[in-house]
Amino acid sequence: MQIHTGEFEYIGPHGAVLNTPGAWAVGWINSLFRICVPLFVMISGFFLFPIGDEGKFFRKRFTRVLIPFILWCAIYAFYSYAQGMASLSDTLLNIAKIPVNYGTEVGHLWFIYMLLGIYLIAPVISPWIVLAGRRSMELFLALWGLTLLLPYIHLYFPQVWGECYWNSTPMLYYFSGFLGYVVLAVYIKRFRMQPSLGLDCAAIGMVLAGYAVTVGGFLYQLPIQHVVRELELTWNFTSFNVALMAAGIFILFRNLQPEGENSPFWRLTDDISRKSYGMYLAHIIVLNAIHALLAARIANAFLRVPAIALITFISTYFLVKLLSFLPNSKLLVG
Repeated sequence: MQIHTGEFEYIGPHGAVLNTPGAWAVGWINSLFRICVPLFVMISGFFLFPIGDEGKFFRKRFTRVLIPFILWCAIYAFYSYAQGMASLSDTLLNIAKIPVNYGTEVGHLWFIYMLLGIYLIAPVISPWIVLAGRRSMELFLALWGLTLLLPYIHLYFPQVWGECYWNSTPMLYYFSGFLGYVVLAVYIKRFRMQPSLGLDCAAIGMVLAGYAVTVGGFLYQLPIQHVVRELELTWNFTSFNVALMAAGIFILFRNLQPEGENSPFWRLTDDISRKSYGMYLAHIIVLNAIHALLAARIANAFLRVPAIALITFISTYFLVKLLSFLPNSKLLVG
């Protein structure tokens, strides 16, 4: 929600870059928050294996993830209609397109397709990931690390390792993408969970180094780039610097344990975690309303962006909490 709140500050019409004081503030703040998606995938991978009964695994995951996703795709289609961004015929066509690519243009839903892909491949890699030796996993992660450099390599060599218009699966294609975060989480779980001051210090260094590249690249690009895709070069979720930050944070918090699981704080944390999928699906509608209400009232972007994000988070939680009391609410909020 913090990332999506920040997008109002630097993304203009048709994806143009807005070089504003707000954009600079977002560069400093949200560069750290680029770890959000990698951390989610790592947490999922940490608890995902071993798979066990594949039929039960798919029924549980896809019932909880796929059905709410489809329903919210339809909701966003009608939301676009209510906002005057689509005609009724376009809205119905967008709903029919859901099997192709989430129907209407609501960018945050890309994440669900990636998550479903992780679930589809999980039973295939489960035997290896459970039994693989340390060196075998380190080899995978080293090759995956090379693919994380591709956004920067492509600045100088647009096509590498067999890339060409008739080949979309170059040499390290099978080591690339978000699956690497899954393997990284399992590697840490199996081989790096022991308390270690040296490892903790290394993790802090990883976070600082990754953040320096992430924020430095964004702020350097901001005055000279006109297209958001090029501006966000160092913000790529599958870039080496973002992975470095995510791995560092994950290592630092790897042994975090609740103190008093029945305390109000941990009960609230548990409830938020159970509502988090529904919150992710619903939050854009809430964010748009709160941003329209508050953006002009808070002049300082260093305050404006976090404040709107926090209010959106709290409001979306209560919205999903209310929806959870409906009959068969799991079909809507996961």
